[in-house]
Amino acid sequence: MAFIDTPETQRANRRFIQAAMRAPLLDPKHELDLARRWRDCADQEALHELTEAYMRLVISTAGRFRNYGLPMGDLVQEGNIGLMQAAARFEPDREVRFSTYATWWIRSAIQDFVLRNWSIVRTGTTAAQKSLFFNLRRLRAMIDDGGSAVLSPEGRQTIATKLGVETHEVAMMESRLSASDRSLNAVVGEGGENEWQDFLTDERPLPEETVLEARDAETRTRWLNRALSGLSPREMTIIRERRLVEEAVTLEELGRRLGISKERVRQIEHQALKKLKTALTTEVADPVEAGLISFS
Repeated sequence: MAFIDTPETQRANRRFIQAAMRAPLLDPKHELDLARRWRDCADQEALHELTEAYMRLVISTAGRFRNYGLPMGDLVQEGNIGLMQAAARFEPDREVRFSTYATWWIRSAIQDFVLRNWSIVRTGTTAAQKSLFFNLRRLRAMIDDGGSAVLSPEGRQTIATKLGVETHEVAMMESRLSASDRSLNAVVGEGGENEWQDFLTDERPLPEETVLEARDAETRTRWLNRALSGLSPREMTIIRERRLVEEAVTLEELGRRLGISKERVRQIEHQALKKLKTALTTEVADPVEAGLISFS
């Protein structure tokens, strides 16, 4: 997926980075005070000073992901979200520097953004697949593999062992990272008239299938209503409360309502179900009702 930084955007990013780098660093005592003021008093000024001081951490982390072809401004923005999440969850009394805690949140937010936008093809969401996505190029460079364009089976096995994944997952990720996205409007072949989207299968049902399904649904509803009409009021109450609601009422509760034992409720339910089965079997066996014979 292609992203383009315009000259105006690049200049704005440079000004933002320069301003962030000029923000003063925080000593541990002042940082702790700011974190407590934000946690205990929701002090917006304290939050602003705390996050502004660590904007350089966001920029530094974002810079490590520039080789994925995404705009630096977008990476920084996502890192900013991670920084705000860290500020919302930070517990100053744990004696951990905010920068240490925020680093994980910033990196996680940027990684999720890269995975969502790097390609329209899903690259995986498990921890192992994310690790494979972000480390495959680095490990491949370390292995070198003789400069081959494709990893050897031994190279794939080495990477799979290091990252705790299967070798076929390494091969699949390698294929995804080496392939580029293709527009569905691209023409197939030189001088061709067909586009790639012309070969996609339409999985929607055919109009005839839609009509038949609607007709069948109406027929089933009619059969069920006629079968239910043959039940007594007490049988209908039990079937409705036990079978036709999202959360079925217990036998004991129905017994209290109807003034009978829960065992008697169970017997009536069983009897009503047998009636419904017999009635529905009769409906299905009727060739006229089933639509197999028409008098029109």
